Amino acid sequence: MKLEDGVVKFQQIFNVRSPLERDLIKELNHWRNIFYELKLIGQDKSRYYGAGYGNVSQRLFPYDYLKNKNKFVITGTQTGGLAELDESHYTTVLEYNPKRNLVIAEGPIKASSESMTHGTVYDLDKDIRFVFHAHSPEIWKFSRELNIPITNKNVEYGTPEMTEEVERLFRETDARDKKIFSMGGHEDGIITFGNNSHDAGSAMLDYLGKARS
Repeated sequence: MKLEDGVVKFQQIFNVRSPLERDLIKELNHWRNIFYELKLIGQDKSRYYGAGYGNVSQRLFPYDYLKNKNKFVITGTQTGGLAELDESHYTTVLEYNPKRNLVIAEGPIKASSESMTHGTVYDLDKDIRFVFHAHSPEIWKFSRELNIPITNKNVEYGTPEMTEEVERLFRETDARDKKIFSMGGHEDGIITFGNNSHDAGSAMLDYLGKARS
């Protein structure tokens, strides 16, 4: 993993706003806590040059299907190392434009470096409600053996090229059905998603179990 990994690479127009109500992030935070306990989200001085890793997001009601404008709440940048999050650690992405390499967000904290990737997944299926990005050396290492779709190893996270790769996987592979893909150019990076939080979380845990066995 390169030194710059974990750093936001897109332009971000950010407006400071009050946090969302706690109830709006309750379900999302539940899965974030599970991932943290399993070290799928976290921060470790011996990994990734000490950068925090992993993030989770949830599409927000009324679920309007507008490309590049599917509003969602996501963990703030570099919150991976915190054992517990509250509403001050989540922010709302309003728009994302891969062609301009731009994210527009508002909240108490700037948006995660993977915001454009999350937004692209929401763009590709109007029924997807949750997207989880974890770091799992086990799943990542055995992605081919587990028949997990993989993005091009030469494409970095958080870039317009990554959004193109996600679109390619949805078009050319069974990523949509499996609810998972591996980030070939982002060490240990795994994305799962689903129409509800259970589907998105279970996909990650199921493949973690398969990788460990």
